Parts: sequence; structure tokens; C-alpha cells
Amino acid sequence: MAKTLIVGSVAFDAIETPQHKTEKIIGGAGTYICLAASYFTNPSIVAVVGGDFPKEYIEKLQRRGVHTEGVQIKPNEKTFFWSGKYFDNMNQRETLVTELNVLGNFDPILPDSYKDAEFVMLGNLSPQVQRRVIEQLPQKPKLVVLDTMDFWIDCALEELLKTLRMIDVIVINEEEARHLSGEYGLPQAARKIQTMGPRYVIIKKGSHGALLFGEGKVFSAPALLLEEVIDPTGAGDTFAGGFTGYLAQRNATDFETMKSAVIVGSAMASFTVEAMGTQAIENLSQEQISARVQEFRDITSFAI
Repeated sequence: MAKTLIVGSVAFDAIETPQHKTEKIIGGAGTYICLAASYFTNPSIVAVVGGDFPKEYIEKLQRRGVHTEGVQIKPNEKTFFWSGKYFDNMNQRETLVTELNVLGNFDPILPDSYKDAEFVMLGNLSPQVQRRVIEQLPQKPKLVVLDTMDFWIDCALEELLKTLRMIDVIVINEEEARHLSGEYGLPQAARKIQTMGPRYVIIKKGSHGALLFGEGKVFSAPALLLEEVIDPTGAGDTFAGGFTGYLAQRNATDFETMKSAVIVGSAMASFTVEAMGTQAIENLSQEQISARVQEFRDITSFAI
């Protein structure tokens, strides 16, 4: 098992779907990534929260094996807050409130114990913050995975391009891939993005699975047909956490292992959408995870 470093937001969310509505609950990309990765490795997280963040939730992450020395607590400030509303098809959502709070001037400081990380997952933060993390690592990790979004492509493209030259894998959705590359076809988009730095490109297709491009090869992972989707929030981050955590557990970065990691990430994401917030991925058993991965194997297995 290789050392894993995760950088991302630990936050409050308020979520509304056609059937459910929450008040403030625990969320943030870093939270989902860490929880998913913790079933395969003992990740270390770098994040920032305010004095209003419950200490017991940090302790919950610790009980899951997450190292939290890199979580900065700003006693006199408030934690990042996001509120969103989903529409009937669950693929569209509207952001109602975004309060950056402590995240507005976040300077990620890596404890010395984190600096020998071999696998790094950079959650969706500004490209400058993501690059600042990489610059603190004395040696190049075996694998650096990055998530980003349309906002950074629109507002910080030059900074994003600088950061892309320093990473190995980018995880984005299909619209972001088209936006970043200027190409509509996904194979062409992936090839264009690879010229920007990443050796591997993962394009998430929501309820239609995911595509992995790298080493001149393509792997298509299916999506699991679920009886009901309760809350899609954090599914992409859970995918990234499961993907990175599995690779760290195997301590491998070859294309065949990445194919398995995409399936594992997809399986973890399929749990997330079955409950509000992080509820579904806080207390999974290894038997549940293995059974869910087997479901993915079953729907793709055939003989001619």
C-alpha cells in the first residue's frame, strides 16, 4: 500500500432533490474523496475549515484511517458552504448559494509527514492551489491525479494549463473535456488534452459510465443501472477517491490496473448516489464493495 495525499474542500452542503431536502450537512470534494479512498489505503488530507466545523466529524475521518494533520482550522472564520438544487432528471442542477469563507484564501501547507506521498489526488480547487501542493513535494510522486471544472477553464485557463503540465491523470466530465480541448468527439478531445500534459484522461459520462484514454488505448466502463438515485452530489469525487485509493493499494500505475481502478471508482460512486450526502459511503463493508464490483463484472462479461 502506497502513501496517498488528498487535497480538497471539506465543507458544508445543503442539498435539494425532487424527493429530498437537507439542512447543512457535511460535504466537500475532499470529504468524498477521502471516504472513498479510505477503503483501500490510509489517505492524508490537506484542507481548511472554520471554527464552526464539528470536531466529531474530523474524528470520524480519523476512525476511517484518514490522517488529518493537514487540516487547517481557522477558529474565527466559517467553513466553505455550497447549496444546490437538482431537477427531475438528476443530471441538471442549479447552484443556489456559494460561500467561499475559509476557502477564499486557502494556502495548502503540507506537513512533513505528507511529503513522501507516492499517489496524489488534487480535488477540484483553483489550479494555483493544486500547483502549490505539487511544488511542496521534494520528489515527483508515482501518480498525480487532478480534477477540475468549467469555472477554472473559463476563468483561469493559463493557470490550469501550467498545472496540467505537472500531472499524470485528469478526471473531467464530457462537457468539460469538450470545453478544454475545443473538440467535440471524445477521442479527439482526449488526445488534445494529452498534449497539454496528462498521460491519461478519464472522461466521466454520468449515468453512462466513464472512458479511460492512455498508452494509445481506450477502456469504456459501464454505469450500473440503479433502482433509484437519491442524491448525485459527490459522485464524481467518490469516483476519484476510489480510483486513486485502489491504485495506491495496488501500488501500480499501468493501464490494466487503471482499468480495474475505473471500475472500483465507478462502484464506489454508485453507493454515493443511493443516499443523501456522504451517508452511503461512511460505513461500507469490504463484502459490499466486492459484491458491487462483481455486479459491474457481470454486466460486462460475455463470450463469443
